[in-house]
Amino acid sequence: MTDSGWAASWPDTAVLMLAVSDAPDLDDVLTVLVRHEPDYVLVTVAGEVDFASAPGLRERLFTLAAAGRPLVADLDRVSFIDAAGLGVLADAARQAAAHGASLRVVCARRRVRRLFGLTQLDQAVPVVASLAEVQVAAGADAEAV
Repeated sequence: MTDSGWAASWPDTAVLMLAVSDAPDLDDVLTVLVRHEPDYVLVTVAGEVDFASAPGLRERLFTLAAAGRPLVADLDRVSFIDAAGLGVLADAARQAAAHGASLRVVCARRRVRRLFGLTQLDQAVPVVASLAEVQVAAGADAEAV
C-alpha cells in the first residue's frame, strides 16, 4: 500500500521508522505509531530505544506533547531501552506537563518496568501493565471534570 493510500484511510495515524544503519536488523529499527484516541494520543513504540534512535523519538514526543493532549506511550514492543531512551520519556513527561497534559507508559515487560523502578522514573511517569488500565483512568479523569 502506498503512503497516500494508507494516510487517506487513517488520517489521524502516523508512523515514524528510524534505522541505525544502512542494512538494519529489524530489532535495530525504531518504529513509532501514533493514533489519536478520544481521550489521549497513543504512541506505540517498537524496536530499540537507544542513543541512536532517541533523538527521533524525542522530536516526535515533544511535537505531540506541545498539543496539550494526554500522551500514552505503549512500550510493550520495545526490545531494548537504555538511559537515553529513559531520558526521552522523562523529558517528554516534563514537556507534556508544561503544556497542561501528561505522559503515561504502558508496559507489561518486566525488564522494562524494572528499569523504571530502579531509576525512580516511575515516580515521574506513571507505568501501568495494560492499555485497559489507561482507559479506566482516562474514563475516571473525564468523569471528574
